[in-house]
Amino acid sequence: MKTLFFTASLALSSALSSQLANAESIENIDAAANQMDVNTLKSYSQQGADYQQAYANYRLAITANIVGQPTLAVSALEDAKTTLENLTSTSSTADSLALLSSVYGMLIAFDNGKAATYGPKAGKALAQAKQLEPNNPRITLVEAISAFNTPTMYGGSMQRAADLASQAIELYANPCDNICWGHAEAYTWRGLAKQNLGDLEGAIADWNTALTVESDYAWAQFLLQQNTQQNAKR
Repeated sequence: MKTLFFTASLALSSALSSQLANAESIENIDAAANQMDVNTLKSYSQQGADYQQAYANYRLAITANIVGQPTLAVSALEDAKTTLENLTSTSSTADSLALLSSVYGMLIAFDNGKAATYGPKAGKALAQAKQLEPNNPRITLVEAISAFNTPTMYGGSMQRAADLASQAIELYANPCDNICWGHAEAYTWRGLAKQNLGDLEGAIADWNTALTVESDYAWAQFLLQQNTQQNAKR
């Protein structure tokens, strides 16, 4: 009995340590992304477990695109895709499938010619993720991003993107202690959708709220600064 108790306690301790390590890794990656620190993200993309490497590449791709390095962005996405395809072929989790779906979607955004190949794969990965964890906020966030980037003729919609981002924001209110990224990002995407719907005031409010979630979130800061400069020129 003591042996069984010790074994169970050891397994629980190992699982908790793994969760804490995952959370710390994600937080470090997010901190680098918030500062648009390309070099640190490159370093993180070569460290840690498969999911963390893929997530670092995902953040590297977004950051590289924002700072005007599209070649690096595509390269990082290709690395993330390879890692996640290998990971999900052996051990699928909702978060790895959702991230893979988002990576496919971003690759399509960079090259529309890949839509026929990656579109169905993105949809399949997202459907599998929803079956595993229907209330995972990152899955709903990826759906929102997909609705934003998909042309209207193929089912995309700015209103749907805004609605899904709102659903994701509600789900982020639930407790999380492991993989927890995306809360500020959900406000940022909803703001972008509102901007495209002609609601700039609502967009600015969302970007400011993103900064209350993560005070150093550079993407929201960039969007606020960009729109402030544009308004000043008018």
